[in-house]
Amino acid sequence: MIEEIRIADLGVIGTADVTLGRGLTVLTGETGAGKTMVLTALSLLLGGKADPATVRTGASGASVEGRVVLDADHAAVARALEAGGEVDEDGSLLLVRTVGAAGESGTGRSRAFVGGRSVPQSVLAELAESLVTVHGQADQARLRSSAHQRAALDEFAGPDHGRTLREYRDAWAERARVRQELAELVDRAQDRSREAELLRLGLAEVERVDPQPGEDVELATEEQRLAHAEELRVAAATAHTALAGDESGAEAASAADLVEHARRALEHVASHDPALAELATRVGEAGYLLADAAAELAAYAGDLAADPRRLEVVNQRRAELATLTRAYGSDVAEVLEWARTAGLRLLDLEGGDQRIDELRAQVATLDERIGALAGTLSATRTAAAERLAKVVSAELAGLAMAGARIVVSVAPTDEPGPYGVDDVSMLLVPHAGAPARPLGKGASGGELSRVMLALEVALAEGAGGDRPGTFVFDEVDAGVGGKAAVEVGRRLAALARDAQVLVVTHLAQVAAFADHHLVVTKSSHDGVDVVTASDVTSVTGEGRVRELARMLSGQEDSDAARAHAAELLDLSAVGR
Repeated sequence: MIEEIRIADLGVIGTADVTLGRGLTVLTGETGAGKTMVLTALSLLLGGKADPATVRTGASGASVEGRVVLDADHAAVARALEAGGEVDEDGSLLLVRTVGAAGESGTGRSRAFVGGRSVPQSVLAELAESLVTVHGQADQARLRSSAHQRAALDEFAGPDHGRTLREYRDAWAERARVRQELAELVDRAQDRSREAELLRLGLAEVERVDPQPGEDVELATEEQRLAHAEELRVAAATAHTALAGDESGAEAASAADLVEHARRALEHVASHDPALAELATRVGEAGYLLADAAAELAAYAGDLAADPRRLEVVNQRRAELATLTRAYGSDVAEVLEWARTAGLRLLDLEGGDQRIDELRAQVATLDERIGALAGTLSATRTAAAERLAKVVSAELAGLAMAGARIVVSVAPTDEPGPYGVDDVSMLLVPHAGAPARPLGKGASGGELSRVMLALEVALAEGAGGDRPGTFVFDEVDAGVGGKAAVEVGRRLAALARDAQVLVVTHLAQVAAFADHHLVVTKSSHDGVDVVTASDVTSVTGEGRVRELARMLSGQEDSDAARAHAAELLDLSAVGR
């Protein structure tokens, strides 16, 4: 249950501590006293939208703290721990929401905390699903919708039905995913075929040319050598002559001869100076190098010869490789990499038809499963609809709507939908002999209030422990008065036997049934209305009689009103 709520700088509330207990708690006060801000604070704790305009004028921001007491195995405990929050040893969980003011000095940002850890706002909303059920005027409007009525019937049908519905929803979502993939593959079939054909042509061309790694570089080198063979031969011969001399001996002394002459001259006197001896050695080594170079030049010039046929073969091969590199890469290495990836892509494209067949088989299997689950859902909904109609109709009789009854219709739809093949609608027969009319067309605001309360009581009994332990009703008694108001209070008290119920009400007939009665008042400080910590009070005894008298007649000191209030309290005590 929610143990307490602390509010600061929210609307007309400066500071307020709202302590809540088990059973039925009512919140009353003059119009504009701040009751709505208490519900706004609760909405913020439950992950509702934050509005910077609700921050109290002059404040930099508003804050709301709530302490919730939970069993150790409660789903909200697991979610809080998953979010990194901490739960106290006594099972209490602290929820905090802050809202910054808008404008130059404020950011308008909202922050949420669970168990001392900052979390996204959505985490509070997730916790709320298992903590609190809220009903207000907007919920009455939702009750008119077929989707809301179907959800209520599904909830009443019980946990087994809920599990079947989840299986159906999962299968429905999976089929939608498979269908989308199938549609994309079919739509792209022509494009895939064209792409595959282009890949086949390209791979065939690469296979025909059969390029080898590094072949383009080797051929370029060979082409340069063959194209300039005569120039290279003349250069090698000239260099050889310069190094080794002309074989005829007619030429001037060669470089080898000159170096040899230098070596001998140095060696002749090398014994006189070690430094010169070292130089003689180095000159000798240079001679050996020149001799080796001369021999290699002679061999190079001897092997090198113009070969027009080989040059033509090289040029043709380079032209073939150039055709590939223009289409598939800047060099042979990139062409070979393209061929590798293209082969893998072609395998994927050629497997598209097989994938289409697999997806169609999956759709058929899912269709069969969805049909079976839909049949089970329809059967359990039909059975639950009859039980729900009886329970709600019995509750309506106790809510001063004698002769009224609810008809819950489960009709087949033309096509399966995300929740099955059923169109669920609730119809109200307001009195004996009257025709059944949809809630959205034939029910007044007061009737809707009582139908919603009767439905809530029925759901509490039908769903049992799967429902949240706290219920909040915001003026559920709107449009109700007299005996009907007394019966509304009686049903709220009955609901509160096994749950925590918080009700904002203007009716003394409802407030009289409360286990705890909180009154919100407004005081004025420097001409500004504000609710402070002392302005949210729990009233008992004579104080409660005065508040009920005020609610009845607006005159809390009227003897007649006080007598009526005391009579209401006695009536509620007997009627529990």
